[in-house]
Amino acid sequence: MSSDQSKIIVTGAAGKLSGHVLSYLIETFGYDTDSLIATSRNPEALSQWTDAGVEVRKADYGDPTSLVEAFTGADKLLLVSTDSYDSELRLKQHTNAVAAAKEAGVKHIYYTSMPEPETTLISFGPVHLGTEQAIKQSGLSWTILRNNWYFENLLMSIPQALATGTLYTAAGDGKIAYIARTDLARAAAAALTAQSGVDSKTFTLTGTEALSIDTVAAQISSLLGKQIKVIQVPTEAIIEGAKSHGLPEAVAVMVASFDQASKAGNLAAVTTDFEKLTGSSPTPFDEWLEANVKSFEPKE
Repeated sequence: MSSDQSKIIVTGAAGKLSGHVLSYLIETFGYDTDSLIATSRNPEALSQWTDAGVEVRKADYGDPTSLVEAFTGADKLLLVSTDSYDSELRLKQHTNAVAAAKEAGVKHIYYTSMPEPETTLISFGPVHLGTEQAIKQSGLSWTILRNNWYFENLLMSIPQALATGTLYTAAGDGKIAYIARTDLARAAAAALTAQSGVDSKTFTLTGTEALSIDTVAAQISSLLGKQIKVIQVPTEAIIEGAKSHGLPEAVAVMVASFDQASKAGNLAAVTTDFEKLTGSSPTPFDEWLEANVKSFEPKE
């Protein structure tokens, strides 16, 4: 390990965002692999990082003792929010991690949050707000990365819309400042390696423009030559539609809250925080779409 490199832990390393962060740390920022620790509740899924020379540890958010062991010896911790649909459990997982980081001697926590957690209509906003507050109250140095909606999230709805020709939404003319997941990973890696300017700072990471679902659908339709008709419906219809596809009530309400937040403008703000961290502009939607358009084609 280089003497000038802090030991960094990246949690959730089996996930795509964390995987991209590790890649950027090594390939773009020149971080030594022996200065990195990758954690997951399923460490056997991290063989690619073991092979690359990154230390792999198990971190179970339900077991505070395992978290302390996993975080010991690190200077910086990238806490990537967990994916539980249970907001109470998710917040407990996060606060367990914060407490474990302090006990383990971690000096600085970097956390992947979301825009406007104080006021957002998204159902899990309070989870992110509560986590931010726990981090700030921990006494550790901190950096909050408020990640806006991924371009990739469109893959949850657009393929079906292309197959049926119809996209139902309760978002009205609300807009979202989408950003590529790889860009968010690059920003996180930049923050983790920054020598200054990130301590006690909150960065809201967005794309270069805010887009309505009508605009998004029109661009995808044009590229694929398949028409998508956007139909506005009440929020209740989104909930019932999600339940009819087998989603539990709580998850259906969460899905509908995305449209509610979009309509309210909770995800529309465009910032230059990505440029502040990386020195470059995030990938524009049309450029990202051309590179990934085949991902939207309905599976046969």
